Amino acid sequence: MPQEVSRAKAVAMLSGGLDSSLALALVLRQGIEVIGVNFSTGFCMTDHQRMIGRKDARPEKLRNEALRAGADLQVPVEIIDISTEYMEVLRRPRFGFGKNLNPCVDCRIFMLQKAREFMAEVGADFVFTGEVLGQRPKSQHRRAMRIIDAECGLGDRLVRPLSAKLLAPTWPEKVGILDRDQLKGFHGRDRNPQIELAEQLGVVDYPQPAGGCCYLTDANYARRVFDLLRDHDRTEVEQEDLLLCKVGRHFRLPRGGRLIVGRFEEENLFLDRFRSRHARLVATAHKGATALVSLRDGELPEAEDLEVAASVLARYGKGRGEARVVVELSAPDHETEIAVQPATPEACEAWILR
Repeated sequence: MPQEVSRAKAVAMLSGGLDSSLALALVLRQGIEVIGVNFSTGFCMTDHQRMIGRKDARPEKLRNEALRAGADLQVPVEIIDISTEYMEVLRRPRFGFGKNLNPCVDCRIFMLQKAREFMAEVGADFVFTGEVLGQRPKSQHRRAMRIIDAECGLGDRLVRPLSAKLLAPTWPEKVGILDRDQLKGFHGRDRNPQIELAEQLGVVDYPQPAGGCCYLTDANYARRVFDLLRDHDRTEVEQEDLLLCKVGRHFRLPRGGRLIVGRFEEENLFLDRFRSRHARLVATAHKGATALVSLRDGELPEAEDLEVAASVLARYGKGRGEARVVVELSAPDHETEIAVQPATPEACEAWILR
């Protein structure tokens, strides 16, 4: 009786967006067993919104798209938290940042190295992604892809099914595991070919292509982080600092202090979680925002900054029209009250980080 030939197995780098979903569908059509992997860096906007838990958020906007895509295409997906290790990528990107805070080439190398480790753990034969040649300016042009291929350690066991016909044949194609003729030759930023392919393959439930959901590509977020780095060496910045850059309104105070003011109830509750390392401000008699003032080496900022911070907080509460508002300041081993006149819109505009 002939020995049964084992079925080829692949790891899908799965974000759940249109491109990675299509790459998954193309590989599945060729009879390959697939397990999906999604790496959590701590900078996904959807993950953050889910963590904040805003009551008026639409449920479909909070779903994990990788898990959704895996369920739709009947593929198991493993979520792996790499956020702690990813901080080193962000602190020292060998290939630099993109337009904002995005270390796209280093990010891709790191994730593919992790995918290579996962491939070995599950006994897979190759890794594939939803990358499209020429789609993203930092990491998806030919030179960047060559760098990524050389550094990630996967060699020709890395397949990009959507652009395969424009790239050198990979090991699965050479040995007949994948039929190159069934792969695609997409190029550039036009998504119409992908949308047409999605209709052909029956891939219907996917997020509208909008450039991804990574905070590191967001200009406003990047400005906040780079402002933070004015006061700290890059190696001193911790995950908590970068997490707080995602929430609220941020202000640079006259003496250099930093203030974060919550914009809605869920952000106020979120900021409350960090009061052990920061000074917390709330108006005692008027409902409104919660704010944090960063401590400097464990010490409160100068009195002028605290007064300005209290006046800004008062501006974002129901006491904004009062002559004086009492603000409670609580910090580790220190509590006091500050009576202030609410700041004017012009003053807030002068201090806010845009």
